[in-house]
Amino acid sequence: MENVIEIRGIIRNFQLGQETVYVLKGIDLDIKKGEYVAIMGPSGSGKSTLMNLLGCLDTPTAGTYILNGNDASTMTDNELAEIRNREIGFVFQTFNLLPRTTALDNVALPMIYAGASKKERTTRAEEVLTDVGLADRMDHKPNQLSGGQRQRVAVGRALVNKPSIILADEPTGNLDSKTSIEIMNLFDEIHAAGNTVIIVTHEEEVAEHAHRVIRLRDGIIESDVRNK
Repeated sequence: MENVIEIRGIIRNFQLGQETVYVLKGIDLDIKKGEYVAIMGPSGSGKSTLMNLLGCLDTPTAGTYILNGNDASTMTDNELAEIRNREIGFVFQTFNLLPRTTALDNVALPMIYAGASKKERTTRAEEVLTDVGLADRMDHKPNQLSGGQRQRVAVGRALVNKPSIILADEPTGNLDSKTSIEIMNLFDEIHAAGNTVIIVTHEEEVAEHAHRVIRLRDGIIESDVRNK
């Protein structure tokens, strides 16, 4: 299988006043198309910084990041925004849904940026909401949905542009344990359908769903284990 992600020598420093904070200290990482990966590590290990780089929300201080054949490490903000919308589906802990907008319109939103027609957007959003088990909730607004249903809407929105990667940041962080299991089962299904899934988590039960667990500590990869 070809690599969807190739990272070489990634360093990320931040300036805090006079002080330089060294967060990522030379990361090398390949992720193949169709892999299911969990990134773990204690607070301050660099996992959120790595996720921001993988998600094209940030660029490295040094090193290269090739995403699906594109060098994302040297892109402008506009180019990053474009590749992000095309290649990456995000799922956040806090759902990040538009409160006054229906589930259908929340899911269709990334397709507006992609330039799809209204008809294409509606058809694809209906298809995705059906896939995530919300066929009967398309016209509901977030405040009419449970936490688990909101996260399903967020997962649907992540899938709608058929991205190369689904990138989830603590996707069960705001959910009770029963709902967490349902959402992780949904990620298992998404992976089984051929998607590359990367989950950033501090929860071992969540990481157990992945087939490969990468642990960061102090800005370097401490271990990289395939468990399935």
